[in-house]
Amino acid sequence: MKDINIYAFADEAGRELETQINAMLNNNLQGLEIRSVDGENISDISLAKAKEIRNIMDANGLSVFSIGSPIGKIDLIEDDYSSHLDKFKHSLELAEILGAKHFRLFSFYIHEHKNPDEYKDIAFERLEDFVDISRGRDIILCHENEKGIYGDVAKRCLEIHRAFPEIKAVFDPANFVQCHQDTNEAWDMLKNYVEYLHIKDALSDGAVVPSGKGEGNVKRIIKEYLALGKNNMTVEPHLTVFDGLASLEKTGGKLKNKYVFNSNEEAFECACNALKEIINEVEKNEKN
Repeated sequence: MKDINIYAFADEAGRELETQINAMLNNNLQGLEIRSVDGENISDISLAKAKEIRNIMDANGLSVFSIGSPIGKIDLIEDDYSSHLDKFKHSLELAEILGAKHFRLFSFYIHEHKNPDEYKDIAFERLEDFVDISRGRDIILCHENEKGIYGDVAKRCLEIHRAFPEIKAVFDPANFVQCHQDTNEAWDMLKNYVEYLHIKDALSDGAVVPSGKGEGNVKRIIKEYLALGKNNMTVEPHLTVFDGLASLEKTGGKLKNKYVFNSNEEAFECACNALKEIINEVEKNEKN
């Protein structure tokens, strides 16, 4: 895995920063896509807290790769956009303190049963605000495809990246599967805009499974992503942790769920190992 950088949403391993750092070190990761620390969302922490986190991360030889922000993850029409914009500005300051060069964001929730195309203009106005506010900063805005937002399927993601070349793509295979978007088609449409990958896989019923075990075509996407000369990935486990699994895992003699874990740390390790197995297989095939 030479020259491949693996980061993680380590808050899925544990709430406290210390637990997150241990999980990253135990799994030989390079750093963090920071989403929450000590139970507090990244967009809500103070500048002083960000400095403290940066010092601790530096001391452990880890970096903050990206701000896993909730920016753009509000209702396009009903929620307070003004305060959300203030949160975006604050989050950009946090990114600079933490040394993050990437900033994950979204393109706003649209009510179910509404036609997203009817909301394109206002969604784009707000994305333009994000671009304007971040201009001049040493940070790359990255749009994640997320179920229920304007840019949830490949067609509308492509519209965003063509309209805003400053906004790159975070490609999340599982999210596309959950939107019933074929990930091969999505990759072919978006690969030239992809800045980094979120490593997560899913089945057609929406259940998240270890990468390579679902319908996200994760192996093909990783292979072609690496072939493009790119090398940054974030593990996002989203795997089910079931309290008391040891005593209650069987119902009627059958396992309740094949991919259920006893602890957050166990689920996190499984997600990391699934990615490493795919990378090793890709590299092995490249040598043969």
